[in-house]
Amino acid sequence: MPIKIEHRIGVRAPASAIWPMIMDVPGWAHWNPLYPKAEGVIAFESRLTLEVAIPGEPPRTIQPVVVDWTPEEQIIWKVRMMGGFLRTTRYIEIETLTDGGMGVIFSNGEIFEGAATRLLDRRRRARIKAGFTAFGEAVRDRAEAEWRRSGGATTLSPA
Repeated sequence: MPIKIEHRIGVRAPASAIWPMIMDVPGWAHWNPLYPKAEGVIAFESRLTLEVAIPGEPPRTIQPVVVDWTPEEQIIWKVRMMGGFLRTTRYIEIETLTDGGMGVIFSNGEIFEGAATRLLDRRRRARIKAGFTAFGEAVRDRAEAEWRRSGGATTLSPA
């Protein structure tokens, strides 16, 4: 049975303020607590190299493949681990809430499938959720601060 772990958070900035920082994968190292080392580009079938820092666990490196993305809306990648006994679909989504585009819900989560999902006990799921929460809060804090600082411009300065 699949297991889904997700974090959602409101952000008082438009998708256009969040998207550039999400697309800048190498820049994640400057602000993203979940992925302190990141390489690659968001493109169909591209492979990323990410160090994952789940709270309470040693960092590990994964190499997901981007399977879908829509500008200012979503990125989806997949990972196969343990000889395919664990397969994951990871997503980052930006959902615009208002007609003016000034508020969004930022979601990031993962769907775990395969025989090895039994290894995801309650404590491990809580740690993963804490990592997703840290990622979401970092996005919110940076996007809102940069949006205020820019006076409403859609570009973000380096971290």
